Amino acid sequence: MTKAVGMAASWRHDNPVSAVDAAGAREGNGGRTSRARRTYAAIDLGTNNCRLLVARPARGGFVIVDAFSRIVRLGEGMGATGVISKAARQRAIDALSQCAEKLNRRNVSVARSVATEACRRAANGAEFVNDVFEQTGIALDVISPAEEARLAVLGCHSLLDSSSDHGLVFDIGGGSTELVLLERGTGPEPRILQWVSVPWGVVSLAETEAQEPNSPAARRDAYLRMLARVRDAVGDFAQSATEGDWSGLQLLGTSGTVTTLASLYLELPSYDRRKVDGCVVPSSAMRAISLSLSSQSIAERAALACIGQERADLVVAGCAILEAILDAWPAERLKVADRGIREGILRSMMARDGHQF
Repeated sequence: MTKAVGMAASWRHDNPVSAVDAAGAREGNGGRTSRARRTYAAIDLGTNNCRLLVARPARGGFVIVDAFSRIVRLGEGMGATGVISKAARQRAIDALSQCAEKLNRRNVSVARSVATEACRRAANGAEFVNDVFEQTGIALDVISPAEEARLAVLGCHSLLDSSSDHGLVFDIGGGSTELVLLERGTGPEPRILQWVSVPWGVVSLAETEAQEPNSPAARRDAYLRMLARVRDAVGDFAQSATEGDWSGLQLLGTSGTVTTLASLYLELPSYDRRKVDGCVVPSSAMRAISLSLSSQSIAERAALACIGQERADLVVAGCAILEAILDAWPAERLKVADRGIREGILRSMMARDGHQF
């Protein structure tokens, strides 16, 4: 892998806050004039995916000018070894190199790049972060589970209906799942009441089953074992939050699992973010789709539109996590968000520069 060259200094930073301050100071007049023309970028390197959004502020929000998403499986095999493998490191660095090229091409002036559970958990996480910076110029900020939950909420809470005072936002990741209970307030952002990071994601949970069983019944049994592993952790959080009136609680899911299942529910011939983001799906339909997928082979799932080969071996683990959440927080329906941490990063950086949402 050749080292990325010509990186713009404004996004080569170790501290995203100081980088924003420095950019404003260079622009003069407190940076007020140039801030309106800045291009922002957010990178989210998860246990399974590497995602990038590049955006510019617009009235009441922002306009996406570039995007990138690739499955890199950074946490593959980490449950057994405790380290990020050489192959996974290279896949991630290749993806991040493409992100760096996009940052340069789009003249990005302010960026924040975060890494989550795989880098938090891996014994060689710090070494990997250093390699990423040396080879791509991207300084990964390994964020805490609390910050991960906050950014996910910041990125998608606008999809919650005004008809209820409380919501549960959940983000099913590759190495962990974040659950956040919210209360609608009078300000622009909801108040986080309680949250938890459950140490199961689609990669870590899928790897608890050594290989694919060879019959539909055996595959269903494997699914039930995964469901049992997650149910206790999710149930403990639900029991700790029993005080208060949760009637009318809204469920809002942000992850590849819920967007994939929503696509199947909508019977889309190919994935369409415009139809998925913000759609409402009955919980019973999500359960029925999960049950159907759990007995199918990897080849059968791969043949389905909107799943494909890359997601076929992980989607059932996501279904088990989703069903555990639905068991703990019964609701007739849930809303689906194709937005999350990256959007939260963009909003926080733009708000710091004075943009209103």
